[in-house]
Amino acid sequence: MTMPHISSTYDTFTFAGTGKIYSYTTLQDAPAGFDEQAPYVLALVKLDEGPMVTAQITDLDGSLAIGDKVEMVTRKLMTEGSKGMIVYGYKFRKIAND
Repeated sequence: MTMPHISSTYDTFTFAGTGKIYSYTTLQDAPAGFDEQAPYVLALVKLDEGPMVTAQITDLDGSLAIGDKVEMVTRKLMTEGSKGMIVYGYKFRKIAND
């Protein structure tokens, strides 16, 4: 059996953290660990550079539509373990129209 070659070199890339809503849904019955956040919006965000990421939409006042511009923000994802360690990560919020 041959093993795949794994390169030890890689390129780094910094994303701008902006994009558009490609698709979204509202989760009413959240998975374990996210119960206190339900209901919440989960979206596929197409970044301006091309790749897509899955992320929760936060700070949502009003409606959301496919094509809306969004920006990445750092927010609390969950509280983990018996000591209540807070886990932070990325979410996206709608960019207000000018």
